[in-house]
Amino acid sequence: MQKELKDKRKDLRETSEENKNKRNELNAQASTLASNRNELNKKTKDLINEAQEYKKLRDENNEKVQEFKDLRDKTNEKANELFGKVDELRSANNLTGPSLKEIRKDIDRLEFSQQTEVLTPSKEKELVNKISELRKLYDTKKKQIESNTELNDLLTEAQEIREEASGYHSTLSEYAQKAQEYHDKMITTFKEADKIRAESDTAHKEFVQIQEKADEQHKAFIAAQKEIRDIDKELRKLKKKDGGRKGADMEEVRKDAEDIFDKFKSGEKLTTENLMTLQKSGLL
Repeated sequence: MQKELKDKRKDLRETSEENKNKRNELNAQASTLASNRNELNKKTKDLINEAQEYKKLRDENNEKVQEFKDLRDKTNEKANELFGKVDELRSANNLTGPSLKEIRKDIDRLEFSQQTEVLTPSKEKELVNKISELRKLYDTKKKQIESNTELNDLLTEAQEIREEASGYHSTLSEYAQKAQEYHDKMITTFKEADKIRAESDTAHKEFVQIQEKADEQHKAFIAAQKEIRDIDKELRKLKKKDGGRKGADMEEVRKDAEDIFDKFKSGEKLTTENLMTLQKSGLL
């Protein structure tokens, strides 16, 4: 019985040691996964904060876009009112037709064609005549406008206000471009955060799986240790029991030996078995 228990105890100790080593190995893997997961979570958080900052900058620039859009629209509205008055004065002074700006634009377009295109002599002559006519028209209209102080002042004011509106539009465009840049950065950063978060989720799932396996090994180790303790307890009981039995046997042997020794002293002849009993009891 004791041999069977001792053999089982030996097997349990080996199994327990395997459970402990496997548990420690799995806990080390879980620790590595947890560190990786925590690092990915921190990176995700940093990316989200960065994206939120881009969002804030985008919104600030969009507010500026709206601010300068309102200024541009109000200024354009004012310029349109003045140009409307200019048209009224032109009509009143028989100065209708294309504006100086439109005439100048046509002259520049035709001069560019003359310089860059290959023309036949007749086409070039026609183009030169057209440019000459437009220049005369431009000079005539300019003199007419300049001679009309009210119209000239009104047109100058209208053009200045239009330029002011154009400036607001340019500033608006700059803010709009910046807002778009920050928006693109925000989207890219949020996508990167989502990607890293997915990696973190995967690492966490692996961590949970490994940790569960480590817990199973730990439970098996604890169970084996408990069974070993139970066997040790049983062995102690058997040892104690055997000790009591041996004590009782020795007492009986001693009593027999004393009887034999008394016979020896009386002169009786002892057998070999009698001599072994005396020797076993320690009396010989």
